[in-house]
Amino acid sequence: MALKTTRPLTPSQRYLVRNKQELSKKRPEKDLVENKNHTGGRNNNGRITSRRRGGGHKRLYRLVDFRRTKYEVPATVTALEYDPNRSANLALIEYADGEKAYILAPEGLAVGATVMATQKPVEEFNPGWSIKLRYIAPSTFIHAIQMEPGKKARIARSAGIAAQLLGIEGDRAILKMPSGEQRYINADCAATIGYVGNHEHQNRSLGKAGRNRWLGRRPRVRGMVMNPVDHPNGGGQGKSKGGGGRQHLRSPWGQLSKGFPTRTKSKSTNVHIIERRNGRKVKKG
Repeated sequence: MALKTTRPLTPSQRYLVRNKQELSKKRPEKDLVENKNHTGGRNNNGRITSRRRGGGHKRLYRLVDFRRTKYEVPATVTALEYDPNRSANLALIEYADGEKAYILAPEGLAVGATVMATQKPVEEFNPGWSIKLRYIAPSTFIHAIQMEPGKKARIARSAGIAAQLLGIEGDRAILKMPSGEQRYINADCAATIGYVGNHEHQNRSLGKAGRNRWLGRRPRVRGMVMNPVDHPNGGGQGKSKGGGGRQHLRSPWGQLSKGFPTRTKSKSTNVHIIERRNGRKVKKG
């Protein structure tokens, strides 16, 4: 997949960089979509709880199969489609019995390829196959990984992302996450072989502010340029860090924004972490 630039005939085209993709131009499957309501970042009381959201183009939510529970039934990839709700593309698959489903499109998957979800050991590890971790060879790159057997896949679902299976210890698998963190996962959890496709997504350039508005993102104003009454970082004569002084950068509600981890120390899943993303080993006991 390559990046596509345009001739700078207009100001917006000068900086526009898009993914050159061969995706289906048909409308999504009627039975695999549902309406998606936009909140504009507001809660049930009408108050803004998530800033800088609003507007944007209408979207239909694609019902992606993150469980892959139709075992031992081969399916054929009939189309590769764009999904406006995520960075990855989708693959429309049709099972041998006629049922259709959406899955994340891994790198290298093409129309006409065969994929399958299996609970048995296999000899070949092809992109798009869903297999239990205990049956996958070490050093294999995987995505769409379950955190608990039978639940929806939660790990490694963004474009160009993959985790690596380092090994199996009894009923636990050791994974190296996309962040670099190493942790234990139940070996009976399923995962999909390969990288998530559309790896050039991060290299695109929207080219103009209007494209951000189409995505439902409203303008962002820096706290530094606000008045002291509006933000802890506001105030000061001219350009000054943090209200004329040198206090630490904070959120509008006074929460420090730099210098400490935000992960809850008492999180129950901390016991499964072997090595953190910063390379530090986790002491047990």
